Amino acid sequence: MRNPVGGHVPVAGGLATVGLGYARELGAETVQVFVANPRGWATPVGNPAQDELFRAGCEAENLSAWVHAPYLINFGSHTEATVERSVESLRHSLRRGREIGAKGVVVHTGSATGGRPRAEALAQVRERMRPLLDELTHPDDPFLLLESTAGQGFSLCSRAEDFGPYFDALDRHPKLGICLDTCHIFAAGHDLTGPYGMTRTLDELVATVGEGRLKLIHANDSKDVVGAHKDRHANIGSGHIGEEPFRELMRHHATDGVPLVIETPGGKDGHVADVERLKKLRG
Repeated sequence: MRNPVGGHVPVAGGLATVGLGYARELGAETVQVFVANPRGWATPVGNPAQDELFRAGCEAENLSAWVHAPYLINFGSHTEATVERSVESLRHSLRRGREIGAKGVVVHTGSATGGRPRAEALAQVRERMRPLLDELTHPDDPFLLLESTAGQGFSLCSRAEDFGPYFDALDRHPKLGICLDTCHIFAAGHDLTGPYGMTRTLDELVATVGEGRLKLIHANDSKDVVGAHKDRHANIGSGHIGEEPFRELMRHHATDGVPLVIETPGGKDGHVADVERLKKLRG
């Protein structure tokens, strides 16, 4: 399928029973899950029975699965305790990703805290994140997908060109990929709404990191205007991006076969409507 469309699904109460049930109600063709509290450092072991049911369910329904790592992770932090916890948390998400059959684990690219120079923070990214990539030697290991931020604070990666130094810091590792969030890249200053705005942004991304690195798209409209540096998602077509750029996105050569996951407001009804809208735009 050119662009499977799905959503981030709740899993409290059972990865398979709750998560896959919600996915069916959405009419999802791909799913994204948390395998730990997204706002905490806990690294729960998971339920082997649910893991097996989830893997089997995804296989039977031809769903690709993705994991979103916790939000607290920041490899650019000046606080050693945060960096150590980030390593432990991301290693946990990668391991759990393999256990549930996920194709990729999404992690936010973080920021340089404590007034440290960007180059120093990226050197620390290299020192602490690079070894995790080298641990991905199993055939079922997921890709590590970098997701840029909306450009708030001292973000290490918000615009398309920022992926270049980040990829270089990680030696452009073969298990490294990108999750592009449309709201974030818009908030960071890429105008996706003008003539060929989405095409230009995707062209720039490919020129920066190379072909085949874009593995997943977070399809979110934006409640704020371009360049606002605010991460506030809106339902597809009801924000400042609008519908047309999403149609353009699904025509670009770099997105062929790349799944779209929504992370939009509105609860189940809003999610069902957004999945349907993206499928219609896909044509």
